[in-house]
Amino acid sequence: MRNIESSSRTAVLALVLGCTAGSALAADAFPSRPIRMIVPFSAGGASDGPARIFAAEINRLSGQQMLVENRPGAGSVLGAEIAAKSTPDGYTLFMISNTHYVSAAIHRKLPYDAIADFTAITGLTAAQNILVVHPSLGVRTVKELIALAKKRPGAINWASSGNGGTQHLTGSLFASMAGIDMVHVPYRGSGPATADLLAGQVGVGFPGIAGMVAFVQSGKLRALGVSASRRSPLMPEVPTIAEAGVPGFELVPWFGLSGPRGVPEPIVSTLHKLSLKAIAATTPAMAQIGQEPFTHASPAEFAAFQQQEAPKWAKLARASGATID
Repeated sequence: MRNIESSSRTAVLALVLGCTAGSALAADAFPSRPIRMIVPFSAGGASDGPARIFAAEINRLSGQQMLVENRPGAGSVLGAEIAAKSTPDGYTLFMISNTHYVSAAIHRKLPYDAIADFTAITGLTAAQNILVVHPSLGVRTVKELIALAKKRPGAINWASSGNGGTQHLTGSLFASMAGIDMVHVPYRGSGPATADLLAGQVGVGFPGIAGMVAFVQSGKLRALGVSASRRSPLMPEVPTIAEAGVPGFELVPWFGLSGPRGVPEPIVSTLHKLSLKAIAATTPAMAQIGQEPFTHASPAEFAAFQQQEAPKWAKLARASGATID
């Protein structure tokens, strides 16, 4: 009996050591082939720029290609489903964002669990939206816009890139906190929304800041405030919405890196370390498109951050009346 028990213990120990060694070897060899990063939005959108800058640096650091795969649809749900159902080996990753939790709030049923079916790696970048107006509206400050909207309730139109998007939630939160009634006009993407804003077909917008710099500098649009709690390096002369007339206002879109549930810890650790190096190296390039570093000290810290963010964005989505396009 003792010999049998001893043999069993030896076999189990050998198995454990073998698995541990195998995991270590897998982590040491990772990545040994191209990685695909699923971006659940269209090419050329706000997420595409930072994704491609990040991927190019991962290529340089790892010696393996990181391929950006745009899979838009259903407010990021299509891309998230593909990522969630992929093999958890570190070779399929997902560019997660606050929109992931907006979609979870406005869809009655999802083909995945928005938190449990993903492995957190790290945050990547955070951005700002900017409150801009067409000059024909005749306002130059946030307070003047609020005063005009209160004088003419329901008469001012504002554009967003679509229902449930960050622009929609920023505008909805602004109207709610300012106590004003403006008419939301959702478009299918930032391009059409910006075109009508420039043409004066709508008077107000809350787009990403990077794409607005040239229009503001040329006088085609006026910048009234940025959505974060501090000013943007791209336009430091523009106040925050909070300091310009809506105290406490803050909304910061963010992007991060996740994998499907079950990615081995050694591979998660390797990806985390690579990501930190890539973001540090690309900070100047990211700044040019309005993105700032937003990394986390550990995957666990990023997971905890998402646990906090999920209910916040869900609440904003429900309050905005966002629907599924």
